[in-house]
Formats: sequence, C-alpha cells, structure tokens
Amino acid sequence: MRPVTAENLTHARYADFLEATRASYDAIASAYTDLFSDWPADSAPVDRALVTAFAELARAHAPAPVADLGSGPGSVTAHLDALGTPVFGVDLSPRMVTLARRAHPQLRFHVGSMTALDLPDETLGGILALYSIIHVPDDHLPATLAEFHRVLRPGAPVLLSFQSGDTEDHLHLTERFGQEIALDYYWRTPETVTEHLNEAGLRLHARITREPEGEEKRPRAFLLAEKPRAGRL
Repeated sequence: MRPVTAENLTHARYADFLEATRASYDAIASAYTDLFSDWPADSAPVDRALVTAFAELARAHAPAPVADLGSGPGSVTAHLDALGTPVFGVDLSPRMVTLARRAHPQLRFHVGSMTALDLPDETLGGILALYSIIHVPDDHLPATLAEFHRVLRPGAPVLLSFQSGDTEDHLHLTERFGQEIALDYYWRTPETVTEHLNEAGLRLHARITREPEGEEKRPRAFLLAEKPRAGRL
C-alpha cells in the first residue's frame, strides 16, 4: 500500500481528472463529431482569421510540425493542413482519435495528453489549443504551459482559445448528448491565462476577446503567444 503523502494525493487527482475527461469524451465522441466537424464553415470569421495568422507564423518553422492539442474530430487539423502547415493532432480520447483518422486518413492523429507530451524538447513549430485547456484544472495549468514551452522551437507560436468572462468560474457536467459523463470546465479570464503564459516563459503577442455569437453564452478569448528566441524577452 502506498503511503498517503501530498505527492501521492496530487498524482491521484491528476490521474482522476485525465481518466474522467478521457472517458467523458469517449462517451460523447460520435455526437460531438456530428455537431462540431464542419470547421471552418461553422466558425466565426474572427476565429478563422486568427487560426490563419497562427498558421502563417508556424509555417516559418517548417518542416517542424504544429501540434493541434485537443484535436477532437480533426477538422481544425485538416484546415491547418489545407493552409500548407505541417500538422498532427493529439487528443486524450481514443474514440475521438479513431473518428478523426476515419474522417481525415491523410493526417496523423495520436492519443495523448497535452499535460505530458511524448515529444523531444524544441521539436514543434507551433501549438494550437482551441477550447481544450478549459478541461485542465487550475493547479495543473502552469505545468501544462511549461510543457508547451519545453516542446516548442524558439520563436514558434502558440494559439490558445477558451470561453472567458470577467470572473473565474468552474462547471461540472454529469450529462451531455444524453450520455453520463463527469466533465469539468474551468472558465478563466484572459488576464489569468496571460499570467500563466508569462510564468511559463511564453511571450504574449496578441490578445483578442470576441462577444458570444449564436447560441454561445460566454465571450471567447484568444491568446497568441510565442516562445522567445534566445536573447529576446
């Protein structure tokens, strides 16, 4: 029996949130894909413009690829590929990865966690994380962004997007698409996430917040940052 220590408790909470997120998205993968597989056609113009700007910055680091973290159905990964950006997708849910591979057989998709990427240091030409850091608990977000810093090449960009607002909030869902789940959502202000980026050694390049559109209930925040080159702050 393992002794009860602060380190062991932290590890257990880490494993629990990953397993709960994985199982939840496995359960809703088919319905989620049916609803969110038509990107960029069903995205806001601002969203498309920012992803295009990110792709242009990332292509400067080719052939180093971009990692689309939390790639889900793979439609954003496919869009980056269509823009001429070397890219692969990573998702925590094996079922999501299966569906993405089926829809986009020409692209690479891997099962993995953004909190611990199975990649050597400084090998990525960019990181895209659209609405995926929302499932990372507050106490794991600094280490996750430090992991981004580790795998990015100097000068490479990172684009984060997340539901936002004026205050911090937390939501726990037990049902979605008629499936039983245990999924946590963490709403954060752009200022909070920017502070975490700075602490991870990632320099903010642009910050944009757009108001909700259609059925959206919260503003959308986009943070475009980069890993500074040596000698630059």
